[in-house]
Amino acid sequence: MENADFNELHALRHTASHILAQAVKRLYPSAKLAIGPAIENGFYYDIDCEVSFTPEVLELLEKEMKKITGENLKVERFVLSRTEALDLMKNEPYKVELINDLPEDAEISFYKQGEFTDLCAGPHVSYTKKIKAFKLTQATGAYWRGDSKNKMLQRIYGTAFKTQEELDKYLADVEEAKKRDHNKLGRQLGYFTTVDIIGQGLPIILPKGTIVMRTLQRFVEDEEERRGYLQTKTPLFAKRELFKISGHWDHYRDGMFIMGDTADQDKPEAEIFALRPMTCPFQFQAYLTQMRSYKELPLRYNETSTLFRNESSGEMHGLIRVRQFTISEGHLACTPEQLETEFAGCLELAQFMLGTLGLDEDVSYRFSKWDEKDKQKYIGDAAQWEAVQGTMRGILNDINIDYYEADGEAAFYGPKLDIQIKNVHGKEDTLITIQIDFQLAERFGMEYVDKDGLKKFPFVIHRTSIGCYERTLALLIEKYAGAMPTWLAPEQVRIISITDSQKGYAESVQKRFKNLGIRVGLDNRSEKLGYKIREAQLEKMPYMLVIGEKEKENGTLGVRSRKNGDMGEMSVDAFEAIILKEIATKEN
Repeated sequence: MENADFNELHALRHTASHILAQAVKRLYPSAKLAIGPAIENGFYYDIDCEVSFTPEVLELLEKEMKKITGENLKVERFVLSRTEALDLMKNEPYKVELINDLPEDAEISFYKQGEFTDLCAGPHVSYTKKIKAFKLTQATGAYWRGDSKNKMLQRIYGTAFKTQEELDKYLADVEEAKKRDHNKLGRQLGYFTTVDIIGQGLPIILPKGTIVMRTLQRFVEDEEERRGYLQTKTPLFAKRELFKISGHWDHYRDGMFIMGDTADQDKPEAEIFALRPMTCPFQFQAYLTQMRSYKELPLRYNETSTLFRNESSGEMHGLIRVRQFTISEGHLACTPEQLETEFAGCLELAQFMLGTLGLDEDVSYRFSKWDEKDKQKYIGDAAQWEAVQGTMRGILNDINIDYYEADGEAAFYGPKLDIQIKNVHGKEDTLITIQIDFQLAERFGMEYVDKDGLKKFPFVIHRTSIGCYERTLALLIEKYAGAMPTWLAPEQVRIISITDSQKGYAESVQKRFKNLGIRVGLDNRSEKLGYKIREAQLEKMPYMLVIGEKEKENGTLGVRSRKNGDMGEMSVDAFEAIILKEIATKEN
């Protein structure tokens, strides 16, 4: 989309949010308005109202919005002094708070349409009749200013386009996304579930999901070993003293689960433990088991790590964001001269993984930097941060990838490259990260003897190769609409006998394939063939092997492929060659 088109659509959606707020005030005059911005796919408005915004209420609001657009109200901008602005908004407490938080020299602008006036910086379209194609999509809860300590408001989401055709296409895409949503489809297909008495963000990975994650894990660990990584296995929790050294205790404690004598946690003698949110302080202990030489570097450690992060309840979503998860974690200690080569190697590994999974076309690259205006979030001084960020920018430019920069997204100990990916609903999350750490080696005393005989601290690269396995599983379910590539499919082949007389032959074929490592199921039930085939199709089976009397007598198989349809009768050897090649090459 051209920038001018984007600006026009942004103004259109922003005006739609005001029309929504006007409709709310017409139908529910006592409602209090918070904020209502345009966003990537539409707009929303946060509202404090005693009436619950059910689907039926949203329909009423839509009708009122259509009345407002039909009235063709002129949208006019005006500016007030702070005193005048506060007087105008005296019955809108959230607007008053926003005005009071504005800088002293800020221009305080408003937009008026008919009887409705709202505090707003704009932009907007000139008349309400220009808002022709819009739809209210849902209402959810949202804390005022995103802070769980504040009141929970109701957030009404909507979208708007320049034409009805564009709106219809968007809504159709949304419906398709709902069908692919892993939180629904993953449960339907038996990949995972959640249980209230276990807790939010703590999914139960069912056998199908476990098979996919196990396959991914073995693939990752074997590939990392081939690339010179040394695997560790470290504890799931540790004393707070470890996290004090790393800085997590001061900079990440709110995101950690604390155990032990928590009532006395300010006392030095109290025994306090925390579940690990990262593996780095643990893997550093492997480095510290002996004095290191520059000849040993780069030293690459990897671990399939289970981590724990105390995410807020409002952030939980299926397998995308959870409180316990497993990650393909790794830490590399290297000399300054090795930094660029090792960083490039980490990126190449991540890209190899994404390409193998078929996710490489769906990502963007974010260079995450510190926020120099909020130095309390980080360790190290400004000069150190600027130097390392300059080094990292140079590496990224040398690698020649298309990236964008983001302030305030760095880890507290160093800048990072985040590989961002969107789920089917357009929500962006970090899938893979590669971080340059210029501080923790010194904090932990991780030295090496350089070629000049002097002791020095290495750079440490923190990285994942496939990211969080749970999140990756969610994205794969959505990418393939549950129809996993054969090499990842929980069940790669379903053998289906037509009558009882073929059971023995079907079982012998199953045994042969199992011995080859093929994940094969057998349906010998006394059900109609069509029913059994339909059931396998609903389970997204890559291959079905139908065995009737002819196949039994000929020692053959009737092959049906999810991708290629009915492939006809073929020998067991021929099918075996096809599927083993597909698994070995990891075709998508």
